[in-house]
Parts: sequence; structure tokens; C-alpha cells
Amino acid sequence: MSTYQARSRRTTVSPGTRLSSRSSISINPTTTSVQRAASELSGLCKYPLSIKDAPTTVLLIEDEPVEARMIQSRLADVGDGTFRVEWVTQLDDALERLGKTGIDVVILDLTLPDGQGIAAFDRVFEAAPNALILILSQACDEAVARQAVQRGAHDYLLKGQIDTHWLSRTLSYLIERKTARDALRSSEARFRAMSDASPLGIFVSDAEGSCVYTNAAYQRISGLSFEQTLGTRWSMAIHPEDRQRVLADWHAAAHSDVPLRTEFRFQREDGSVVWTRVNSAAMRDDMQPHGHVQTVEDITARKSTEFGLQAAEEALFEEKERAQVTLNSIGDAVLSTDLLGNVAYLNQVAETMTGWSSEDALGRPLAEVFRIIDGTTRETVANPAQRALAEDRTVGLAANCVLIRRDGAESAIEDSAAPIHNRNGQVAGAVIVFHDVSQSRAMTQKMTHLAQHDFLTGLPNRVLLTERLSLSIGLGKRHSKQVALLFLDLDDFKHINDSLGHAVGDRLLQSVADRLVACVRNTDMVCRQGGDEFVILLTEIEQPQDAAHIAEKLLAVFATPHHIDGQELHVTVSIGISVFPNDGGNVETMIQNADTAMFHAKASGRNNYQFFTEDMNTRAVHRQSVEGSLRRALKQGEFLLHYQPKIDLASGAMTGVEALIRWQDPEIGLVYPEQFVPIAEACGLIMPIGCWVLREACRQAREWLDGGLRAVPVAVNISAVEFRHKDFVGDVALILQETGLTSSYLQLELTESVLMHDAESSALVLEALKAMGVRLAIDDFGTGYSSLSYLKRFPIDTLKIDQSFVRDIATDADDATIVSAVIGMGKNLKQRVVAEGVETQAQFEFLRNQQCDEGQGHHFSHALSAEEFGLLLGAENRC
Repeated sequence: MSTYQARSRRTTVSPGTRLSSRSSISINPTTTSVQRAASELSGLCKYPLSIKDAPTTVLLIEDEPVEARMIQSRLADVGDGTFRVEWVTQLDDALERLGKTGIDVVILDLTLPDGQGIAAFDRVFEAAPNALILILSQACDEAVARQAVQRGAHDYLLKGQIDTHWLSRTLSYLIERKTARDALRSSEARFRAMSDASPLGIFVSDAEGSCVYTNAAYQRISGLSFEQTLGTRWSMAIHPEDRQRVLADWHAAAHSDVPLRTEFRFQREDGSVVWTRVNSAAMRDDMQPHGHVQTVEDITARKSTEFGLQAAEEALFEEKERAQVTLNSIGDAVLSTDLLGNVAYLNQVAETMTGWSSEDALGRPLAEVFRIIDGTTRETVANPAQRALAEDRTVGLAANCVLIRRDGAESAIEDSAAPIHNRNGQVAGAVIVFHDVSQSRAMTQKMTHLAQHDFLTGLPNRVLLTERLSLSIGLGKRHSKQVALLFLDLDDFKHINDSLGHAVGDRLLQSVADRLVACVRNTDMVCRQGGDEFVILLTEIEQPQDAAHIAEKLLAVFATPHHIDGQELHVTVSIGISVFPNDGGNVETMIQNADTAMFHAKASGRNNYQFFTEDMNTRAVHRQSVEGSLRRALKQGEFLLHYQPKIDLASGAMTGVEALIRWQDPEIGLVYPEQFVPIAEACGLIMPIGCWVLREACRQAREWLDGGLRAVPVAVNISAVEFRHKDFVGDVALILQETGLTSSYLQLELTESVLMHDAESSALVLEALKAMGVRLAIDDFGTGYSSLSYLKRFPIDTLKIDQSFVRDIATDADDATIVSAVIGMGKNLKQRVVAEGVETQAQFEFLRNQQCDEGQGHHFSHALSAEEFGLLLGAENRC
């Protein structure tokens, strides 16, 4: 038995690889060989084969008749008509036949007359690429036959070794194997077409997890080519942040033998990221897994949308939370309604103010939750939210509205309501913002009261007085009635305030206010003008005498002392009266004229009342004019000092000099102090004027000393205001330092009333001045009240007898006695005594006989200018 020998080449076929391999097979005419061949065929083709019913057309290309007939005969002997053989001897004839259809198998001899070897095969293969080609070859040309198999032939037969019995079977086997491979290739092509058309990526791995197939969608997702994916593992692309979670899901699915469904970020080689959803399942063969297939879906767009929605939801939540926190943080209550007027929202403040919780209030009619009434009429007020909805605009709540809380408690509120619009601009509801103004209204009322009333006494102040006086004048004009204004000033209140303290002074003012109110009608008004000044408005009087009656009543009431902190305090009042319409037709004039009359009452001895007269007004205008001129004089340096010497009555020598202020008015001329000092004291200019006098006197004394003159101590009068100033001692020291004058050349003259105003405090100031080396004198001694015990304690150097006692000492025994007593007291106290106003020889001789130390007056010298007094000092030096 001959053998049909073949060489076999097996090729592993991977999905996606074109099936174009060929095998060399040796056919042994034994059952075992056939079975092996059938088994191999079964292994290669897992699909059922459909062999066509029509006979297989075989084109035999052989130029040797014997070989050709043998093959034709064996194939023709197959009884079922499987093969139909066409025989040609020339290559060209074969190519011509192959140009037509219907050839299934080609048996080709490579040693033809018109074509040999591989070249002949190539021409046939090109003409019939889909036909099954068997090569006939001599044993010596087997290498060429094998080369043809490598180039596309399906197998080869060696001449002289062909087993005609097995030839048909072998040919049938090769045809079926080709049919199976064609079917597999067609199936694979269909699978690839469907796979590449799928939007899902497909990743197939073997049992070891290595990739054996990927489709186009997976390659787009991964950014890898097919070749780059082969051999890789699906888990290599998991984002590092997702890896632990995804692998844990993988192992859990594998352990439970269930498919894996997960989402993760697919990280490409270029670093970009694709969000994917992966489904993985095992591929099984006889229930044993031999690999896995994963579908991979690109969900980046969906994730982006999800993230966007999530971000939007988070932003919306944050915005809602922020709005909620903001609404609950503000001090105002916020309440909103829907289009039907039902409550849709309350913040915490609104819950507190209405007494309704959000849970209870939501959905209820607004009028049930937000009940408001007019605070005056107690009538229900129209709800502003309804107006905002109906009118589509912001509206405010009516004034004086009161909110009725759920438990019946009331609170004054202010609010506004505005419509809420939807995205189409249509009204969708309303919002009310309101707040409790109970405290602010009470505070407003209190502030209004305080703005119109005195804080200390509770009496109306100037603001309310002006309003009421204006109203009273208007009514007086219409009804021809008179209106009176009483301007009161407490006498010597400042002394009480300074000596007993402001607390006592305040309580005294309160006691005064009570007495004033008790003296007038309910229709009249008592007002505190400020300080210790009060004003009484008598709204309607028949005649000026009615006002005089009230004034007399007040004077009588104030004759009774006030009991303050266990002390009896006596205080009187000076009253000025103006009457409408005679004394003024407006508020300002009435108050000004009453004030002017009060000043005249003060000037008339106090504790009395004065009606306003026109001449008072003239004097008041003059006073205002002088005050303005004094201010100008300070700025332009119109003041000057004259100096009057003091003479030793025994020796006739000059012992000192008193500086006396003069005012050189550019229009009037020289003005003496009694004409302007009282006005300066009244308007507060006495401090700067007194400071100028002290500085100028010290400067001039220093100038005389620097000029080589034998200067004498210069005396300066100190007013009560200057002496009581807290910085007085420091100011004196500073002026002495700045002018360079030795303190022993300065003498300060103070009146008894100044010193006794607050004797204890005065003693401290005098001691401080004395310690500086300043000389001290009591001026106008005898005209005021003084205590001999304090007089002894005060470090006084000199007593100056007032000129009112000196004037008549030669003719009035009483004055002579008083002067003699003062001189004797001074000597006993070791104080020098100076007599003021010495103008006659008789006065001089009396004083000298009484051993008075010094004298001052026109008998010795008038007050001289600084230049004249300098000449006098020069003459003294020459003597």
C-alpha cells in the first residue's frame, strides 16, 4: 500500500487575524489516519458544515496523460458524483478556464510545457485565489511544492506516491476543511463587523487575563491600537484613585461567581482620563472559565452631566442654606406667601414674632398667621401682601400698626411687602419683611421728650418753649389776647453750686422747678432755659398786672428756704417780664426783652421783678455793641495800662504802683474800666482781658528794671473769675517765667467777697501764691463781708481801705472811726494799710496822724501812662 505523505504546519488563529494558513498533510490509508484527520477538522471547526449538493468541479492541469487519467479515473469512480473533473495540459488553457466561474479545486503540476515552478503557481493563485489548490510535484521538487504551500496552496501530492484509493477521500477532507475555515472566517468577519459597529468597547482576555481581542470602540476609548492592546491586562488602565475600589469589586464578583458591574476612570497613556462603565463576565467551556469578556462604555459625557448636576445641586443647596442662614441671622422677620396668599415660608424671627412655627403656619391663610391692627383705632389693617400681589409693586405698611401674636401678645411693627416673580416675570407670590419697633418707638418718644424737655428737672426746654410761645402768639393775635413771658434767674446760685457741690445744686434746681410749677396754671408753661435760668409762659392774660401778680407770688414763695440734704438753702430770684403784643411780636423778641428786663432786675438789687421798657432795650443794644467792641479790642491790642503810685505817708517815698486798665477805643477814645469791665465779666471776656493785664504789667515792670530804674512792686487787680480758675496759680507762675519778673515785684489785689466765696479753697490758693513770693493785698476792704478768723489765716501783706470810707474822714466821725479801727487792726495783724482815694490835704493829714502806712489817690498823682510813670521813676532815682 502506497502512502500519501504530507508535511503539516499548524497556526494559532487569534480573533481578528485573517485565516489564510495552509497545512501539509500526509494521508495514510488507514482508519486511524482518517480518524485523526476528522478529529483535526472537528477541532478546527466548531460550527456545523453544510456541504453543497452540486458536484465539486476540479480543474486538473497536467501535461502527462498517464497521471491525468489515473486521477480522473479515481475521482470519477466515486459513485455519488461528488467530483466533476476538467483536464487541461497547458497553463494558458488553465488560466483561460479559471477566468470563468465554477472551478472549486485546482490540481496543478508545476512542470508544464508553458509554465513551471513557483511562477506557474503564482499565476494560477492569482487567477483563482478562492479555489482549493493542490500541487503535483516530483519528489525532487518537493521543496518547491512546500514553497507553494507557504504562498497559498492548500497542500501538495508527490507523483509516484499517490494512493488512488484514498485520493477522493483526501480531497473531500481538504474541501471540507477549507469550507470550515471559510465559514469560520466569514463568521469572524461578521462578528468583527458587529463588534466594530458597537458603541461599547469590547476587551477579551484569556484564562491568564491577557488580552486576545479588542474592538474599535475599545481602541478609541483606550487610545491604543489593536496591536498595543494585545497581551495587556484590563486593570492596567484603572485610575490610581479608583484602583483599590474596583479591584475589590472584581475579587468580590469573582468570589461570588457573578458578573462585575462597576464604573471607574480609565487613564490613558497620555494622562487623559475617560470615565467608563464596565461589565465583565467569564467565558466558559464545559462550565469551566477560559477567559473573560468586558464591555466598556464611555460615560464621560454622562459623568460630566452628572457632575454638573451634582455641582448645581450642591450650589443650589449651598445657596439655599446660605439664604436660610442669612434670613435667620438678620434682625428682621421674613414671611412669604404663594399666589393665593397662603403662607409659604417663615424665618426664625418671623416665627418668634407671630408665635407660629413653620410647620403650623405653612399653607395657612396669611391673615390667620399675620394679624395686624391699627394701634390707635384697633381696627384691622389691610394686609400689605395682598396689595403687593394685586398691584405688582412694593408697598409699605400703614403707620402705627400692631402685630397680634398667636398668644395674643402685641408688638408695634414696621414692614414692607413686595411681589415675587417666576422666571417668566409673572407674579408667583409675595414676601413681607417686618421688624419689632416697640422699643424704637418708645425710644423715639423718649428722645422726642428729651429733645423738648430738660433732663434734670423734666421741665420743657427752650425748643418746646419756642414752639408753645409761637403758638400762643398766634392765638393771641387771632383772639386779641395778651401773652406774658417771665424770665427768671436765681440769685447767688453759683455760690451755692460751687461751695456745696453740683449734686446739691442739681437738687436745688429740682426743688425750684417744683415751686415754679406749683405757682402757675395748668395751661401755663414753666421752662428751664439753661443753668439757673427759667422761663414761665402765661398763655392768656387780661392785663400786664396778671403777670405782676404771678411774679409777686414767686418772690413770696422763694422767701421760704429749700431743704436739701438737711440744709436750709436760701435762694431768691430776679424776674424780667415781657408782654405780647407791646414788648414784641415774635418769639425771639419776647425772650430777648424778658431777658433784658431780668438783667435790670439784677442790677436793681436782685430779688425783684422788672417789666421790659424801651430804654432797657437801648441799654441792651449798647451792651451788645460794647461786647463786640471788646472782642475787637482784644484782637487788635486796643487795651493799655496806666499806673498810679502808692506813697509812704511818713516819708513821702514811692512804695509801689497799681496797674489800671484803660481802653483806647478808635472811635470813642479813652474808656475807663467801670464802663466796660462789668460787661466783660457778664459776657465771659474778663479772663482773656485779665490775663493780658497781668502779663503786660509784669512785662512793663521788667522793662523798667532792665532800663536801670528803681522799680517798685506793681499791683494788679484779680477778678473772681480769674481767681477761681483751676489754672490760676500755674498761669501766674508761667507769666512770671515768660516775662522774667521776680515774684517779689508782683502784688495781687483781691476783694473780700472773692476770698470769702470759698474761704477754704481761697486759703489754699493764697498759700500757693505766697510760696511763690507774690505779694497779696485785700482791695476795697470794709465794703464786703469777711471773717476775722479767716483774715488772720490768710497770708495777706496789705489791707487797702476803700475810698468810700476815706472820702469823708475829715467830716464824718463814723468814717473816721472805721478807718482808725482798720488801721489799728492792720497793725495788730502786722499788715500794711493803704488808704485809697486820698484827694485832699485834710485826708492826708488825718491818715498820717493815725499812722496809716501808705496812701494812693489824686492828692499824690493821677494814673500815668507807662512813659510818664517811667519818667517819674527816673526822677525818684535822681532824688
